[in-house]
Amino acid sequence: MARPREAMPQDVADALQSGGLCDAYAARPPYQRNDWLIWINGAKRPETRARRLAAMLAELRAGRGYMGMPWQPRGTGKQN
Repeated sequence: MARPREAMPQDVADALQSGGLCDAYAARPPYQRNDWLIWINGAKRPETRARRLAAMLAELRAGRGYMGMPWQPRGTGKQN
């Protein structure tokens, strides 16, 4: 059974837009996008939420990594 899709919060959408990372986010598999949103939205403290959002943005900027784990798009060589 598929997990429900997490809604995109406005602050995350704004951060993706201002960072020029909307295309990088959209290029990720749906499970990654959903997991990131669940992880960010699950933070209880504002500091934790900000740290998690920053981590997602950094991974998108780098073009690799997924929630602290190695990941690269298919066809780009071995995973780091």
